[in-house]
Amino acid sequence: MRKFALIFLISIVAIIAAACGSNSESTSGSEKETKAEEITVKHQLGETKVKKNPENVVVFDFGVLDSLDKLGVEVAGLPQDNLPKYLEKYADKKYQNAGGIKEPDFEKINEMAPDLIIISGRQQEAYEDLSEIAPTIFMGVDTARYMESYEENAKTLGEIFGKESEVETELAKVKETIDGLKEKTSTLDKNSLVILANEGNISAYGPGSRFGLIHDVFGLKAVDENLEVSTHGQNISFEYLVEKDPDYLFIVDRGAVVEGGQTSGKSIVENELVKNIKAVKENQVIYLNPDYWYLSGGGLTSVAEMVKEVEAGIEK
Repeated sequence: MRKFALIFLISIVAIIAAACGSNSESTSGSEKETKAEEITVKHQLGETKVKKNPENVVVFDFGVLDSLDKLGVEVAGLPQDNLPKYLEKYADKKYQNAGGIKEPDFEKINEMAPDLIIISGRQQEAYEDLSEIAPTIFMGVDTARYMESYEENAKTLGEIFGKESEVETELAKVKETIDGLKEKTSTLDKNSLVILANEGNISAYGPGSRFGLIHDVFGLKAVDENLEVSTHGQNISFEYLVEKDPDYLFIVDRGAVVEGGQTSGKSIVENELVKNIKAVKENQVIYLNPDYWYLSGGGLTSVAEMVKEVEAGIEK
């Protein structure tokens, strides 16, 4: 009888020990899983720990919104004013309006309790305040290294949302298209100029600038290598256009997307001075879609479309 009781006691101890061991392993595995679900994102404004596959996301950069839309990732909130036409579905009431593109609605965002906030240059001054609400990362495109920055941002989104293979596929498509464009521009003995039309004013952009990828990446020779590199470009006159006399003139019309649709791009080439430059006389004035170039640059869709626009422009 005592022998039976001893065996029974040993069995009970063994079962309890096994259960404890199993629970310990389970806890350890759970901790590892939790850690694996969080990544550290290094960006221009610092380092931020981000939960993988966040479900409640606020996006202020339209290029990032473009990429997430392409990848099939939903967002919860965004600034709904001046949305690019091809992203107009995000004006729907199912999405929260997170404020203006330069003025986040902190109260609304706080109420949303987001898992992640994504910003770019227009909101960088609000970085600290937004970081107090939720993990915040900066994903603006560095125009001095446009394609590298664009690819890094896309891959980061892929890592955060578990879309790595989809991102690689889209980047490969864009690279192939750019390679095809560069083959054509490499044989062109012509120069080009990119200008922004803004409420009657004209700004020019050269290599290394906001629209510099036309020269730096796509391979079109710049008519002026010494233009000021800045977000707003270098103010120029009609006389400057006549003096430089570019073979190709690329125009981004800001008014078409932010000034109630009031365009001023066409008035530039209708000017008596400008109508005799080579680009106008040879029908080589290309109006670039401001949705892609001004509002949502750096997206998986926008960059692909930007390549196509330039290619179509030099082929017409």
